[in-house]
Amino acid sequence: MGISTGDILGHPQVGVYLSIVGDVLFYPSSLDKNAVEELSKSFDMEMYPTLVGGSALLGSLIRGNKKGIAVADIATEADLDVLTSFGDLVIMESGVNAAGNLVVCNEKGAIVSPVIPGPGAEMIGEVLGVESIRCKVANHETVGSLLVTNNKGVLAHPDISAEEADRISKTLQVPLMVGTVCFGSPYVGAGCVASDKYALVGDGSTGPELNRIEDALGLI
Repeated sequence: MGISTGDILGHPQVGVYLSIVGDVLFYPSSLDKNAVEELSKSFDMEMYPTLVGGSALLGSLIRGNKKGIAVADIATEADLDVLTSFGDLVIMESGVNAAGNLVVCNEKGAIVSPVIPGPGAEMIGEVLGVESIRCKVANHETVGSLLVTNNKGVLAHPDISAEEADRISKTLQVPLMVGTVCFGSPYVGAGCVASDKYALVGDGSTGPELNRIEDALGLI
């Protein structure tokens, strides 16, 4: 178990570029060899290089668990063929297609942005095999940039309301803590990517922030 800081393609928003789906870490195929080796050594999980619709922003475009994956409709047929081998797919349509920004999930539950219509939220829950709820975070709709979760805990934007926190914690079936990344950024989902054993946090994150993330995600 552990935690470290770094960047992906020169950006501290590591959660925008990397996506952990079940036991697989999807990373941009444009990432250099040294960076890939470091990620592989740190996370110690299956690694898969890819792009979605030619984009390296995998954390914004893919979200899923061991059972299924939500993916943006910019994915090509070749992209979908690849992703299908990792689970059932739900393709999010134009206008609400940034799956990683609009869905947060673990193996126990899923939080879906209210911008996704009710039937779409239900379909996402069905594909992921979990209960799904539509909920804002700190009254914002881009839930994927405001939460980071694994199967041990969830870290949330510090301005999350008590009602939101309670609903999210119950649905994901893990305790919730608030925190920041990258020297005070509340966009914890954009600045952190985590498995059940390891987390990579964007450069500039402080010691107290890293300690908070370790506590929240059960990495100690």
